[in-house]
Amino acid sequence: MKVLVIGAGNMGLTYAEGMSKSKLLKKKNIMVLDKSVEKLEELEQISHFDAFKELADCVPQADIIFIAVKPYHAESVFKAIKSLVQPQQLLVSIMAGVSIASIKELTGLNKVVRAMPNLPAQIGKGLTSYVTSEEVSNIEMLTIESLLDTTGKSIRVTNENFIDASTGISGSGPAYVFYFMQSMMEAALQMGFSKNDSTVLVSQTFTGAVELFNQSNLSPNSWMEKVASKGGTTRAALDSMQDNNVGELIKEAAFAAFNRAVELGKEY
Repeated sequence: MKVLVIGAGNMGLTYAEGMSKSKLLKKKNIMVLDKSVEKLEELEQISHFDAFKELADCVPQADIIFIAVKPYHAESVFKAIKSLVQPQQLLVSIMAGVSIASIKELTGLNKVVRAMPNLPAQIGKGLTSYVTSEEVSNIEMLTIESLLDTTGKSIRVTNENFIDASTGISGSGPAYVFYFMQSMMEAALQMGFSKNDSTVLVSQTFTGAVELFNQSNLSPNSWMEKVASKGGTTRAALDSMQDNNVGELIKEAAFAAFNRAVELGKEY
């Protein structure tokens, strides 16, 4: 089995690196294409990839094609590969907002997977939600899931609406966490902590809280109740967030990302 990744940006390379460790693929069975001369020079230094600049040199060889370009490049890339692809090839798109129907129409391929990864995939802690077209067999689906899992975990969803929804939760979600962290770090600085100590205080707090959550069956609400005693400091903070509708604002932010993903889909 040969896999081609079109687009050697952060996410494309993340998947290529992750899949290079997969037992499903033999060494040198991963091809990566990029138009940038600088990026090609970088790729040629990586021994477990074959680097390409021209679509005609690699698309016909691939069993699975990952498309990892920006959504606004989608139409031009799809049109360029349409004359090169074969019906048995499977295409995996990790572009926000580009629907399976559009991909089918622009490429002529029927076996399509639409996936939504997130940034922690870069360190093997990612979450990718994905949905398949009806033409993708169960065996092919399991193969794709195994490849996606090389960057963390994956979940299969039942329709494309959940891909847009997962954009608002897991796809954009790391930025929400960083936003919260930044605010806490700024508060620590205002309290007099050094920049280094502020960073350690906040990062270790997030790491510890997530580990506690992952190693238990308790809900976030249950953990908050464990930390917050009546009349205490944590209760004062939580009451302040409640009074300022922070929870509702977070939900609104997630829906803003979801709605934007839907809007993007209407553009293609």
